[in-house]
Amino acid sequence: MRLQRRRFSEPSDVRTFPHGRVDVVELEDTVVGRMTYEPGWRWSVDVKPLAGTDLCQYHHLGVTTSGRLHVLMPDGTEMEIGPGEVFEIPPDHDAWVVGDEPWVSVDFEAMRTYGRAKDAQTERVLASIVLTDIVDSTRRAAELGATAWRDLVGEHNRKASVAIDRHRGRLVKTTGDGVLAQFDSAERAVRGAAAIRDAIRGLGLEVRAGVHTGEVEVTADDIRGIAVHAASRIASVAGPGQVLVSPTVHELVEGSGLIFEDAGIHELKGLSGARQLFRLVQTG
Repeated sequence: MRLQRRRFSEPSDVRTFPHGRVDVVELEDTVVGRMTYEPGWRWSVDVKPLAGTDLCQYHHLGVTTSGRLHVLMPDGTEMEIGPGEVFEIPPDHDAWVVGDEPWVSVDFEAMRTYGRAKDAQTERVLASIVLTDIVDSTRRAAELGATAWRDLVGEHNRKASVAIDRHRGRLVKTTGDGVLAQFDSAERAVRGAAAIRDAIRGLGLEVRAGVHTGEVEVTADDIRGIAVHAASRIASVAGPGQVLVSPTVHELVEGSGLIFEDAGIHELKGLSGARQLFRLVQTG
């Protein structure tokens, strides 16, 4: 961390789409964007073709400098955001500009990949992957009913997204009963997984998490590769409330203050050879 500044007039990246643009600046690991949406802009019309999803899957946290934006959630909850107002918008939303003035805002959470085309060229990077799922999700869904379960999962997704953002990660996607996230640090990935677990407990749910570090193919809305598959298999071994990590992650976080215990040697389906896994005990 160091004293630094950037100007939106000299962005590191500019992403354009019909009726809108995002000017992006980077402060080392922090990415900030200035969003400018012209009158007539609507996410489900102008950005949906780029994203390839029915609703915006990004968590937004920022402040409006001019114009007005209307936000609509799947359950019918809606909000209008105006000048000088700080806002938080959970994943799974549509939004559109209200009136004849462009909506301009500064967003501090979602700007690493927001607004990039789904079919943008993939790249291979070294990443630390977290994959979680809700324990006994099928049973809980049956107990609560479809509407209550959908609302609970929506709140789960919101809390998980906030925990990921606060540890400088990227929420790649939700999986129906869990999340897939990407981090550029093994330590932040482990701490992010623990933060997700702790946040979700407040909803009366338990999640299990798997963490692995390896090369992945990154696109605007997904990541692929053996590392993702390994994180998924590790998560499937974890018990309720447990964060399990691969030997690669365990070695990378040595000296970080994270404390683990031996979780045994496991054969992970689809991966060759037995793997020694480690269970997070304390975040230090």
